[in-house]
Amino acid sequence: MFSPFERMVAFRYLRARRGASISVIAWFSLVGIALGVGALIVTQSVFNGFRAEFLSQILGLNGHIGVYAPGPAGLPDYDLLTGTVAKIPGVVSVTPMIEGQTMVTSAGGGAAFALVRGIKPADFLARDILVKGIKGGDPKAFTGDDAVVVGFRLAEKLGLHVGDPITLISPKGNATAFGTVPRIRAYHIVATFDVGMYQYDSGYVFMPLEAAQTYFQLPDRVTDLQVMAGDADHIGAIAQAIVGAGQGKLRVYDWQQANAGYLNVVKVEGNVTSLVTALIIFVAALNIISSLIMLVKDKGRDIAILRTMGATRGMIMRIFFLDGVAVGTVGTVTGTVLGLLFCWKIDSIQRFLESLTGTQLFAPEFYYLSQLPAKVDPVDVVIAVAMALGLSFGATILPSLRAARLDPVEALRYE
Repeated sequence: MFSPFERMVAFRYLRARRGASISVIAWFSLVGIALGVGALIVTQSVFNGFRAEFLSQILGLNGHIGVYAPGPAGLPDYDLLTGTVAKIPGVVSVTPMIEGQTMVTSAGGGAAFALVRGIKPADFLARDILVKGIKGGDPKAFTGDDAVVVGFRLAEKLGLHVGDPITLISPKGNATAFGTVPRIRAYHIVATFDVGMYQYDSGYVFMPLEAAQTYFQLPDRVTDLQVMAGDADHIGAIAQAIVGAGQGKLRVYDWQQANAGYLNVVKVEGNVTSLVTALIIFVAALNIISSLIMLVKDKGRDIAILRTMGATRGMIMRIFFLDGVAVGTVGTVTGTVLGLLFCWKIDSIQRFLESLTGTQLFAPEFYYLSQLPAKVDPVDVVIAVAMALGLSFGATILPSLRAARLDPVEALRYE
C-alpha cells in the first residue's frame, strides 16, 4: 500500500530537525492516545470485575430466586415445597433458610446489629464461598444448638475470637404479663469467615437451622427458600413455575430485583467513566490533526519540490497519512499493553500506592468489596483499540488532503 519512498519520507518527517526523536507535538499525541486507550481498558476491566465480584459474592450467599410466604408466619411444610421446587427444570438447588435481625453483644461490652441466618449444616458446607472463606475455626463444628459462624469483621469489631461466647438479642421477644421481653440467648463461635464483601463480613451470623427455628420461634417453618438456577440471567420461567407451584400463595423475588439499586449504580458509573475516558482519545486525535497541519505548513517547500520531481497528489497524501497512522498505531499499542499490565498487577499497584500515600485507596465499607477487582473482557479491549485506531486514522484524512492539494507554485512563492 505504501511504497518504500513514501515510508522513508514519512518517517523522516516525524523526526525533529535537530535530533532523532519524534517531535514534541507528535509525542503529545502519542502519549494522549496511549493514556486514553489504557484508561479505557482499565476502567472497563475494573467495572467488569466489580460487577463479577459483586454478583459472585451475592449469589454465593444468596440464591438466584428467593421464595417467601405472604405473611410473617413463615413457610410451613417447607420440605415438601423444597422437593416440589427442586423438580422444576433449570433449578440446581433449593436451600431452606431462616433470616432475622438481632443485636450481637460480647462479654467485653461490645454491641452491633447483625443479620442471623439459619441454614442446615449440610447446606452450609455446600456453599463454597463460605467454606473457602473460613479464616479460623472448623466449619464442620457448625452443628448443635449453640454454634454460630460470624463474619471476621464483625468479630474484630466486638473483639471476639473462635471459641468465645456471644449473646444474641432479638427485638421480637416473648410476650409476658409485664410486656414484651426481648429474646436473649448465648452461643459460642466455632468459626469466622471472610467472603470479601464488607456487608457480609461485618454483619452476618450463621447458625444451624434447627437452632434458628428455636431461637426465632418458628418450629417446623422457615422464612424463605433460596433457589439456585443453572443460568442466573434467564430465571423468568423458573420464577413463574414457582409461583404456579405455590398456587399464588408465594412471594418470589429474583436477585436482579433484590439488587437493582447496586446494579444500576455500577452500570451508570461504568458508562459515564467510559465516556470520559473516550474523550481523552478524542482529544488526542485532535492533537494529531493539529500536529499534521503544522507539519504540512512546515514542509510546504519540500512538498513543492517533491511535486516538481514527479510525486503525485496521491503520494503526498499517503506520506502524511502514514505519519498520522504511525502516531495513532504506536499510541494505541502502547496504551493497550499498559492497560493490560495495569489490570494484571492491579493488586500490587494498589498496595504500593497505599504504602506510598499511607491511606486506604479502596475502603471496603464504602465499596462493599475488600479489594479492587479487574476482569479483562476481550470485547472491551477490541472496542477500545478500534475506537482509538478509527479516530486516529480519521484525524489524518483532512491534513493529508490539504497536503495533497497544496499548489507547488504557491508554496515556492511564499517560501
